[in-house]
Amino acid sequence: MFDPDRLPELKELVRQATSGDSNLLDEVMSDVTLLKQDVSTIQPRNTNRISLVASDGGNNRLVFNPFSLQVVRVVDTFGQELVLDVISPSSDTTALGRRHLRQGTPLGRLMSDLNATSLADLSPMIPANPKSQSWPLVFRDLCEWAALYDLITKQTWGSDTLIVRDGLLRAKIFRDDLFVQMYRKIKEAIEVTRRTRRREIFLVGIAKRSRVIERYRLAMAVQDVFRAGYACYVPVPAALQSKVYEWDEYVRSPEDSDDGRENPKFNMGAMHLVRFGGRSGDPVWTVDILHSETDRAQQVFGSLLDDAQKGFPVPFYPHCLQEADRHAQVVDLDLAILQDSLEEAVREQIAADRRHVFDAQRLAVADPAAVRYQ
Repeated sequence: MFDPDRLPELKELVRQATSGDSNLLDEVMSDVTLLKQDVSTIQPRNTNRISLVASDGGNNRLVFNPFSLQVVRVVDTFGQELVLDVISPSSDTTALGRRHLRQGTPLGRLMSDLNATSLADLSPMIPANPKSQSWPLVFRDLCEWAALYDLITKQTWGSDTLIVRDGLLRAKIFRDDLFVQMYRKIKEAIEVTRRTRRREIFLVGIAKRSRVIERYRLAMAVQDVFRAGYACYVPVPAALQSKVYEWDEYVRSPEDSDDGRENPKFNMGAMHLVRFGGRSGDPVWTVDILHSETDRAQQVFGSLLDDAQKGFPVPFYPHCLQEADRHAQVVDLDLAILQDSLEEAVREQIAADRRHVFDAQRLAVADPAAVRYQ
């Protein structure tokens, strides 16, 4: 702890350092003033909603040292399983990609449509001989994108439908321009459905946490950008996004010309800030609308309004997304069954005359020192 006699001095140093950076507050206040003039009220609409989510990696890990497995599961709002796989950091990624291509899974269909013959062709973060322990999380994200792509390009919807993604419509995990290629195929499928079946398909991505919100939260509250009394939204100009994100390719529109730039684009969304509640203290979310549907922002947010207002347990967060997350979690009895399956599989690799030792290890206390806290 600090010496109490030094606290007045430290407080003064903090005040001086903050005063020296007062231009930072002036800048965000000025930025927020630009937002304030473009705020729109959300008008409610009735539209089917479906959402998908890849459950949290930490909840889906199966560990029995030295073995560690990742259960990859993508589920929609209604509990329908879209993708299911079990991998480990030492899995053969070449064989894994071939299996998905052979079985025609959503990931396999995405790979085929993008002319990727392997996972390494699809993402530079999944090499043929991976040494990183983090590639399973990249694989999980690829599966979620593949499920979303499959819902839009391979499914037939009987009514106007809004598909909600957990996260922004941006990703740096795809190789070269494959992300933009995927965007174009999604855009084409939506346009074909609209033209031939007179049905609207909307795609939106919502971030639980956002650096844009973190930067502008205080200034937005002080400037009263979203006035109390109604749900509202405002588009976020690219110039403001560029002040937050250090990667230009994460902000640039997928429709922009490359102008000789080497870095590909990793964005298919048009960013908005949205408040689904009517009170000044209600949460504000960062939301991406598919770039080609920017002119339909009112329809998208109007369709989400009622669902978000029914959000539980997270208030004013789309209920359909929370339902998908609930269905996707591998917990309780399901997790216990899978953990037992892992341990049985390990036991089979032990010599028969030594399996009694393994059984004793399963029953042993994993952390004897924890007894002192009981």
